[in-house]
Amino acid sequence: MQPLDQVAPAFRDMAHQIVWASVATVDRDGRPRSRILHPYWEWDGTDLIGWIATVPTPVKRAHIEAHPEVSVSYWTPSHDTCSAECAVQWHLDDDTCRAVWDKFATAPAPVGYDPLIIPMWSDGPTSDQFAVLRLAPHRLRVMAGTVMTAGEGHPLVWTAS
Repeated sequence: MQPLDQVAPAFRDMAHQIVWASVATVDRDGRPRSRILHPYWEWDGTDLIGWIATVPTPVKRAHIEAHPEVSVSYWTPSHDTCSAECAVQWHLDDDTCRAVWDKFATAPAPVGYDPLIIPMWSDGPTSDQFAVLRLAPHRLRVMAGTVMTAGEGHPLVWTAS
């Protein structure tokens, strides 16, 4: 297992190159559901925090209320993979929604984009169709595809103590 300051930047860099992730939640009956979402990750040298701009659907709300955890998984055709197991929290307040909207709007491509391209968000970050999920990882894994395809190197893994 490696320290967070070695794994978090590698995770963020790979995640931001891949951009789209499968994010799984779990319902009240323990059944998982996956969806494709677009997280934005911030590493400040101490903490890694993920942000997801999303529509606060009844299904997502119910799942996160029942089990406030998500699994986030990225993959490329060359088999580069990274994953994060995270505690998750809704942020519906206008200040956080505006701040996260701005993170996506000002980040460089490919992770950055104009949130106004989403038709449901045409009213901006204070729309009732726009909400933010905050991700706090407790486990990270980063693996270059060459680890699997050529036996070169090893995965990077960090788990909170």
